[in-house]
Amino acid sequence: MLKKVVIIVKERILLQNIICKESTLLDDLREQGVETIIGAGGELPAEDMENTLYITDSEAEYRRLQQEGLYVLPYRHEENAEADFTGALYVLEQIAEADYETVDMAYRRQAGIPWEILETRRCVIRETTVEDVEAFYQIYAERSITEYMENLFEDPEEETAYTKDYIERVYGFYGYGMWTVLEKETGQVIGRAGVSWREGFDLPELGFVIGVPWQRQGYAYEVCSAILDYAKEELGMERVQALVMEGNQRSEMLCQKLGFLESGERARLDGEMYMAWVKNLYHSDSV
Repeated sequence: MLKKVVIIVKERILLQNIICKESTLLDDLREQGVETIIGAGGELPAEDMENTLYITDSEAEYRRLQQEGLYVLPYRHEENAEADFTGALYVLEQIAEADYETVDMAYRRQAGIPWEILETRRCVIRETTVEDVEAFYQIYAERSITEYMENLFEDPEEETAYTKDYIERVYGFYGYGMWTVLEKETGQVIGRAGVSWREGFDLPELGFVIGVPWQRQGYAYEVCSAILDYAKEELGMERVQALVMEGNQRSEMLCQKLGFLESGERARLDGEMYMAWVKNLYHSDSV
């Protein structure tokens, strides 16, 4: 949990930009109970490092903090445009538009804490962690789950390695992808769902799987409806597709209920034929 933000100032413009009337960052952090310290660097202690994010416009301070294993968000502006922040997962450039969520997301990505994407009435949808892999194997052990979709790696170590790479590359680059679905009441992993890009296709794809014990209870519709709203409102997507293997009538029925229309296009993937269903997020009567 983010508890402290330390702002290390090199150029005066950094401080000016943060405390300017257009910037609400400091007020927003205070409202969330995050302690904020502003200093000149060097002498600042590194206690409680696991819960602290450093923001700096100094290349030298960025390197020092990085070498010490601290979480740091570099800030680039007109006075340090040539600064080398190589290795940074994120670089802050519009600090007047930054808020608690911006800072917290940068902190979470570096600390390995999954982003919580959204909540529905019964579920929490968050980024996947390597700890989720064990639950995925329990879900995919049911033969009906893999009848119409690709299975996990046979070796759990390969699946764990794939998950680590997915978190770094897909979440880190796009900020979205396939996520983990938790039952809110129990905190149990009940499935996966999200939007992602499949190589060779022009539209983002909705994907979903709900474990057998939670099927036929409306979870898939509840979760997918919320994700489609998120894709429209937060990700700015206009059209989304779902690839359904021939014979998967239950997924076809769910697509229809969600407002997808058959596009008439087919695709062969791993030797199986899939029908492309498409939903226009702004006009429900067209693809």
